[in-house]
Amino acid sequence: MPRLFVSAAQRSSGKTTLALGLAAALAADGTVVQPFKKGPDYIDPMWLTLAAGRRCVNLDPHLERPEALCAAFARHAGAAELALVEGNMGLHDGLAPDGSDSNAALARLLAAPVLLVLDARGMTRGIAPLLLGQQAFDPEVRIAGVVLNRVRGARHESKLRAAIERHTTVPVLGALAEDARLAIAERHLGLVPCSEVAAASERVRAIGRDVAAQVDLARVRAIAAAAPPLAAPPAVADGAGAAAAAGRRALRIGVARDRAFGFYYPGDLAALEAAGAELVFVDTLRDAGLPALDGLVIGGGFPEACLDALAANAPLRGALRAAIEGGLPTYAECGGLMYLARSIRWQGRSAPMVGVIPADAVMHERSVARGYVRLQETEDMPWAGGGAGVVQGHEFHHSSLENLDPGLRYAYRMQRGHGIDGRHDGLVLHRLLASYAHLRSGAGAAWVPRFVDFVRRARAERAGPAMLAA
Repeated sequence: MPRLFVSAAQRSSGKTTLALGLAAALAADGTVVQPFKKGPDYIDPMWLTLAAGRRCVNLDPHLERPEALCAAFARHAGAAELALVEGNMGLHDGLAPDGSDSNAALARLLAAPVLLVLDARGMTRGIAPLLLGQQAFDPEVRIAGVVLNRVRGARHESKLRAAIERHTTVPVLGALAEDARLAIAERHLGLVPCSEVAAASERVRAIGRDVAAQVDLARVRAIAAAAPPLAAPPAVADGAGAAAAAGRRALRIGVARDRAFGFYYPGDLAALEAAGAELVFVDTLRDAGLPALDGLVIGGGFPEACLDALAANAPLRGALRAAIEGGLPTYAECGGLMYLARSIRWQGRSAPMVGVIPADAVMHERSVARGYVRLQETEDMPWAGGGAGVVQGHEFHHSSLENLDPGLRYAYRMQRGHGIDGRHDGLVLHRLLASYAHLRSGAGAAWVPRFVDFVRRARAERAGPAMLAA
């Protein structure tokens, strides 16, 4: 399997631009590219999906076992002609002090050659020791090529190339000129989602054309093709709950998916279907009411960026409140939690939201919390098996809940992370579980089969004991 790992010496070096450009350029040339993104991320995978024309898959060595990572990589890359993995942060960065969840460790696990992006601003000869240090720190990771970024003209490029060629053995595969047109707008959580960018497809195609003009794609392909054979991965069960769902009537589970809410891992949506759910997508900006549902999921996103449109859709907000207060099993993460609060306040403006949660969501200039979380379940966890386990996930939010009702119950105590109040996360109201934590089924959590079981039991309770096995 031809494969390539795009990384950088440090974050904000331009690796996302290069990864997007390579995916778009190779796909435009007829190559079937399977994109992957290292770590917990929703937004970069949206752009990579758009660039490659194939659904990007997250690989998270902090939350997933090595055998699961290898199995997922092999399964999704198997039908492609080239697998392209975009790292996060720098090549040797990760949470674990021993580097076991770093980009370098993942590249080593996948035996993937690394294409290293180096931000060349303010550098000439000093680029060589920087590259030598990246090589020497983990000699088992093969840095197969370098792309220079933010190069300020031909003279600057020639000095950089001369230093690298004189002092290292790593080939320079290209140099990207400093160009504002290559930038994608950012806000508090990273890139703006492509669903919010006018002519996003054309922007990606333009980046692909610029990268194709400045990077030697033939040598990129050759490096990817020279990756050593991968051992057959061990069998790992896929599709949580599929066996249990066989023969059962499908549950209708709504999924809020639109410009305001789009933070879903594709594997989780697939796992919902495998567990027996028929997914019914709900547009919170345009739908005037709810269809008939057995359960509901409202993922993360940017509700604050759609404040007026969400507030204007009063009929749906009313329908949601009535359904949840009437016992509709609902799971909400981060942006979904904010939407279910009384209001959202951002940049001096406040707008009414659903009002199920007796609190107000307030956006802040600085991040409230970001990173991995460890959640100890409490006795108030409503899903089956609650009260004993530890759940792992991640959070990144600039909002907090204010004017909280002190009598609220929580499904989690924080072992690591901030959650809602620094001590708890996972508000439990009616049949609603709403948290700042993002969970990924099979990667530190098993939320999908547990939620589906919760929905099925709630439906059976409404219909009577005879429905428990239906």
